[in-house]
Amino acid sequence: MYSTPRFLQGVFTFEGKGLDEPAPLGAALSYTVPAGATGQAVYFRGGNASDELICVVLVRDGAPMRYFPVGAKGDVHVPLRVLEDLAGGTTVELWLAAPAGLNGTVIVDLGLVEI
Repeated sequence: MYSTPRFLQGVFTFEGKGLDEPAPLGAALSYTVPAGATGQAVYFRGGNASDELICVVLVRDGAPMRYFPVGAKGDVHVPLRVLEDLAGGTTVELWLAAPAGLNGTVIVDLGLVEI
């Protein structure tokens, strides 16, 4: 079986709109599984440079799929180990929810594999 690793990663600044209002972090954090392929999320790592809890949201086709809370000045590593397949045409994105008015920097790294 042949597989190709894919990554959504980078360092991003943000301004929070509220913990109940996740918003996209940027266009670079979007991936669409090619037609005829299957995608699988393998891990998520994130770091938060702000003084308050934030939440990185894995969004599938516009709907929240997984929430990753990242503590104040903290980090998180979550092995996902093939929780579910992502069919061809599925789009996944990383969004961020943070307290309203909070400015900060987040580091994200979502590892996926395309089969």
